[in-house]
Amino acid sequence: MRFLKISIATATLFSAGAVFAQAPAPPPAPLPYGPALSLTDARACAGAVQAEAVKNQWLMVVAVVDSGGHSVLTERMDNAQFGSVVPAQKKATGAVAFRRPTKFFEDLIAQGGAALRILTLPGVLPIDGGLPIIRDGHIIGGVGVSGGTSQQDGLAAAACQSMIK
Repeated sequence: MRFLKISIATATLFSAGAVFAQAPAPPPAPLPYGPALSLTDARACAGAVQAEAVKNQWLMVVAVVDSGGHSVLTERMDNAQFGSVVPAQKKATGAVAFRRPTKFFEDLIAQGGAALRILTLPGVLPIDGGLPIIRDGHIIGGVGVSGGTSQQDGLAAAACQSMIK
């Protein structure tokens, strides 16, 4: 019987310890929206994306939106498929609206299960290639790229951020 009492006491001790265990740290607050990027910034962003695409022999569409998700610029490279225009725009808008890269949603869907609810979010295209454009810790716009593979779109979109100072 004594062994049983120790086991129950030990189990109670472990249960109490679980209650007082340190909770995981909350995620960081999302970046705030800032002033909208300018047309000059949008052109620099698109130019960087297109330079990356040319370097890799990809045909891309790039869309740039401001911090409110409004279109600033959409460009389709010569011979890029016109079917990539709307996906590029959706990636840019989704990245700004939800303050995160569209790859985040692609990765969630890959997990399956309840994460598939992402598919019901309006305006989100859960494929790599959409990124918030950040300046001084604020989201000033978004870039969306389409025309290649998911990974190629993401790499080309990343070229934009290097142009934003």
